[in-house]
Amino acid sequence: MNKKEKFVENQFTWPICKELLFLILEDKVSDVFVCELVWERLFYHRERTTNDWVTSALTPTYWSEKFVKAPQVISERKASVHLTRSIPKEYKQELKNSLNFKGYKINELYPRRTRRATAVNWLIYWALENDYFSNKNYVLPNASSPPVNPVRGHLGDPEIK
Repeated sequence: MNKKEKFVENQFTWPICKELLFLILEDKVSDVFVCELVWERLFYHRERTTNDWVTSALTPTYWSEKFVKAPQVISERKASVHLTRSIPKEYKQELKNSLNFKGYKINELYPRRTRRATAVNWLIYWALENDYFSNKNYVLPNASSPPVNPVRGHLGDPEIK
């Protein structure tokens, strides 16, 4: 089974496009939403009985051996580091190259913001590597205002560790 066939079987909730990635960088979607984008592309799936995201036969070994349940890549440092390390060197600058993202100002740097940027960089890598980067204007998730407290995140987001 080639990559495209594997993806057809695993429909993704949202296509990866620049507009979606900027919603993440601008903190207009929850950390939970960002995690689910990553988990789908790592082929974790939601168990109906427990509502947990767990590995599937398609989850890369690098992930399934370390995290049987989908890791909180924003709130947990260990998972964020793992995500960073899974980005090949040639894709490390894709925030700048693909989005022309200049980074955050010093007073905007919080662990969850830098981890969200890591997640965006990983999503770009994944989309480019798998030829799934969309230039079409798709329907986007409803954007919310950035959280009042950017250190803590949106209502319902896991606590930052």
